[in-house]
Amino acid sequence: MSTESTTEKRARGKAPAGERVADWADGRLGIYTLAKANMRKVFPDHWSFMLGEVCLYSFLILILTGVYLTLFFHPSMTEVEYHGSYVPLQGQMMSEAYKSTLDISFDVRGGLFIRQLHHWSALVFIAGMLVHMMRVFFTGAFRKPREVNWVFGILLLFLGMMTGFTGYSLPDDLLSGTGMHFMEGAILSVPVIGTYVSFFLFGGEFPGQDLIPRFYSIHVLLLPGIMLGLVVAHVILVFYHKHTQFAGPGRSNKKVVGMPLLPVYMAKAGGYFFLVFGVLAVVAGVAQINPIWAFGPYRADQVAAGSQPDWYMGFAEGLLRIMPGWEINLWGHTLALGVFLPLAGFPLVLAAIGVYPFVESWITGDKREHHILDRPRNAPTRTAFGVAWLTVYFVAMIAGGNDILAATFHLSLNAITWFSRIYFFAGPVIAFVVTKRICLGLQRRDKDKVLHGRETGVIKRHPHGEFVEVHAPLSQEESHTLTAHEQYQPVEIGPAVDENGIQRKLKGSGKLRARLSKAFFGEAGQVAKPTAEEYREITSGHGHH
Repeated sequence: MSTESTTEKRARGKAPAGERVADWADGRLGIYTLAKANMRKVFPDHWSFMLGEVCLYSFLILILTGVYLTLFFHPSMTEVEYHGSYVPLQGQMMSEAYKSTLDISFDVRGGLFIRQLHHWSALVFIAGMLVHMMRVFFTGAFRKPREVNWVFGILLLFLGMMTGFTGYSLPDDLLSGTGMHFMEGAILSVPVIGTYVSFFLFGGEFPGQDLIPRFYSIHVLLLPGIMLGLVVAHVILVFYHKHTQFAGPGRSNKKVVGMPLLPVYMAKAGGYFFLVFGVLAVVAGVAQINPIWAFGPYRADQVAAGSQPDWYMGFAEGLLRIMPGWEINLWGHTLALGVFLPLAGFPLVLAAIGVYPFVESWITGDKREHHILDRPRNAPTRTAFGVAWLTVYFVAMIAGGNDILAATFHLSLNAITWFSRIYFFAGPVIAFVVTKRICLGLQRRDKDKVLHGRETGVIKRHPHGEFVEVHAPLSQEESHTLTAHEQYQPVEIGPAVDENGIQRKLKGSGKLRARLSKAFFGEAGQVAKPTAEEYREITSGHGHH
């Protein structure tokens, strides 16, 4: 008698149903090959890497809650009379958009909870992106080959802010209407085309009848679709380039130390998703946000008292409050520079942040791939630039809430405004100098720790009467971490004349690069790492205890 092999049984369709389904899928989609190549991919473990996951998970929650809300929201500005559950507004005329938002809040089961979960997730999503990008910036994770992913991140941050603004405006309440009026003024300040753009967007004179339907399409279809594509591309590039990691034993640009994607990392990521979901759900259930019924429906002749945008748009209003009300009349046209200049500077700042990786690469002349992260203290100039930018951001936010701060703390509104105007320029300079000094001080502390060891707090008395503190030598792991960073040498511009005594032609870009390189990596820009000779001299001498 002959026995059938497993292969023959599978050929005759006798394999288990699960295997047959897996074989069918693999033969058409190549799932097994793809999984085999990527499911055991190693990911390093560090708490700061979770910041990007917070962004991803809050984005997924935004999509889930947004789909639910679209089932009940009516994006129309048609005036109707309200006869819903909220008694104080019964009989009031309002848009269908505002009425449907009230119905979601008071008549749809779980509607208010989902609304607040959607809003809180949006705030956490943008906050997570900002903090995540700061982590990437301060650690140098944007360097080759991740420059494109850095640009994707900048685009996601900008699109997230625009998506938040359009969604914030959809309920058509008095607070969001005040924000739309702010946007109308910003559009009208654009020279030549401002009026045409405003009429096109609002469908006529503000507020028009087309804004809510257009914002709805932009908020639900256009911007989320672009963002979803960027998120997918961002994650694919993270997989392709492999994850960055901090310096440590066994870690290099070619070797990653960490945990495999399956099963360890996926289990941790799944648990972290439910943790983020749970925290946001608790916040949405206990912390009220955007109570539109307290503001009432939007009226073009009214403004909500103490109106403030969501935090991520507060700096835009702050820039307007800082800027003097300058106007110029040219050929019968008034240019509102007090509105146009601050808002025109916003995309320029984003563009400057987006091209920073390319600028730093040009200054260093480094075209190599980098998969090891910098400690922020070891890149003092870059860290100082980041803190200076954050200082500008927070000063503008203070200016955006100057009326609330003045009323809450009984301060002078003019004093807060002038403080913001002065420190908008002085604050970044102070922050840059202080941050750079702190980073250099931390570098000197690390150097001293490597050469002399760690302080133990134990005091020892020598036979000749001298009291000294006993220092314990660092472990190899600690020493490696403190000395693994690279140090660039400033670019030399070279002599003004060549070996034949002929004047060399020096390009302006070359001179600029040399000056910037000296500022970044000169004696005032970094502290030299301890050398092996220094270590041997100290450990073998009389000064090491």
